[in-house]
Amino acid sequence: MNQTTEVAQAADALTVWFGRVCTEVETLSRNVSTQLEGNPAGHSKADTTALAGLEASTREFLTRNAFAVGAGTFFAAESVEAGGPAWDWWSRKESGTIGRLDFDQTPGSDRYYDYEKLPFFSTAASTGKQTLWGPYVDYLGFEEYILTFAAPFSIHGKFAGVAGCDIRVKDLEPLIMPKLRVIPGDAALVNASNRVILGNSGKYLAGQRIKSVAPNQSLLTLDVPHLGLSLLHSV
Repeated sequence: MNQTTEVAQAADALTVWFGRVCTEVETLSRNVSTQLEGNPAGHSKADTTALAGLEASTREFLTRNAFAVGAGTFFAAESVEAGGPAWDWWSRKESGTIGRLDFDQTPGSDRYYDYEKLPFFSTAASTGKQTLWGPYVDYLGFEEYILTFAAPFSIHGKFAGVAGCDIRVKDLEPLIMPKLRVIPGDAALVNASNRVILGNSGKYLAGQRIKSVAPNQSLLTLDVPHLGLSLLHSV
């Protein structure tokens, strides 16, 4: 097996794995949309009654997808009835139990979570496509490097928010590192901003910015629509 074959093998394996994550997130998004559009009142906005069943869908997602440490829904402000919750996000605790994750919604506070301005939400809202944000240090949640996948959903044809999941980089490592280690030499999975998600050696660290591709390196785009993932490897 030569290096070209090994790189192609790794790229295919990574494409399949992340494609599966995308499929799961899209399914969660469609389920949320279907449930909210089934609101008996037929409102274009979600109310408490319409939101009541979202927990079950999220718990099912987390049970089925052990790679995710958190999952749920964030709503556009205009899509929720007055007094309704702005999100329904659940996380897996170290004990394995699943609990609702709360955020500070007090403008001006040190831990104010203005999620509508964050890339996972704003990019999905503006493009109508699934997004990937990270790796970033989640200071307001898990306080470690994570990736956030999010897919937009609508209520009666109008954008209403995003559904998605969080994956910790430390949980991602045992799942995709074997695929990266197929490649001889240094290699790394990078995001659309050329930041390292995970590398197969100490040369590439999570969050590191690749400022330029050296003459002895190549960047291979993975066939996972809209996420901007690439495989950096030596040639």
